[in-house]
Amino acid sequence: MKTYLDSPDRVGLHLTDEDLALAHALQLNGRASFTEIAAVLGVSDQTAARRFARLRTTGKLRVLGLTDPFRLGDLSWFVRVRCTPDASASIGSALARRTDTTWVNLTSGGTETMAAIRARGPGLEEPFLVQKLPRTPRVVDVSAHCVLHVFFGQDLGFINKSGPLTDAQVAALTPRPPDGGRTAGSEPVVLDDRDRLLLDLLARDGRAPVGELAAVTELSESTVRRRINDLRAEGVLYFDVDYHPDVLHRKLRIALWLEIDPARLAEAGAALAAHPEVSFAAAVTGATNLYASIQVESAQLLYRYLTQTVSGLPGLRHTVTTPIHRTLKGPGPYPLPPELQLSVL
Repeated sequence: MKTYLDSPDRVGLHLTDEDLALAHALQLNGRASFTEIAAVLGVSDQTAARRFARLRTTGKLRVLGLTDPFRLGDLSWFVRVRCTPDASASIGSALARRTDTTWVNLTSGGTETMAAIRARGPGLEEPFLVQKLPRTPRVVDVSAHCVLHVFFGQDLGFINKSGPLTDAQVAALTPRPPDGGRTAGSEPVVLDDRDRLLLDLLARDGRAPVGELAAVTELSESTVRRRINDLRAEGVLYFDVDYHPDVLHRKLRIALWLEIDPARLAEAGAALAAHPEVSFAAAVTGATNLYASIQVESAQLLYRYLTQTVSGLPGLRHTVTTPIHRTLKGPGPYPLPPELQLSVL
């Protein structure tokens, strides 16, 4: 049977201008009410709600409530698994099913799988999965790179740079910075069991109604609202829009690994984060100490970007590019439900 991935037309995944405006609004404030969103977009709240329902039920996008590992005292790792070409899809699928992984990609012509892995606790011990993977048949090599600082990503998505909303609309939808909350060097936030349950529910559906969240957590609706606000203020909780892998991506996606003079790393990372081509940028451990995810429309534009823009980064010593061929899992710990995956085939 012919599937969506076999189709050159990518039928059914195009976002209209109105869809893009809604997606941009949700990236700015994932739990904004449809009344708030509608007022900014100049449509009725029923139109905004109906448009979101259509996008979500067809698997084009969903809003996720995610957590910053640094604020919880956890660490994130980029794990690169080199394997025989016949094994990459099965290894990638197995990694995507795990709840401690995000952003599982097939790269390097099908000879590598790359995943972001969350490890509990602040120690630099490799995640258990990294110790287990080398014993997997057909795995050639495993390397792990700890994420030290995020320059662009988390609540900032690619649509923040390319979205259709005006500066005034962006300002109207962006939540005001909380009084107090996270400060540099803050101690990790300690969660109780109900906090973890609430965050787990939001990781599945960031716009889940307060009543449903209250029923499952056995908290009052006012307590749920207050706790969500507190977790956002503390920098623990943020909201991101997860798209079907082929909705917004440009034609070429590249994992960019850069070796930067350590004294210039912060400067280079900030400069890289501002590039329109960059959808994620972070400082990592390893010989290539700056990582970015790049999106461009053509090989010619990639060549121009690498030779004219990346080459000018301060302290640049070495560049490695790795093509991303397929995304098996997006930013959250849970993949799209099967019924939503099938609806876009």
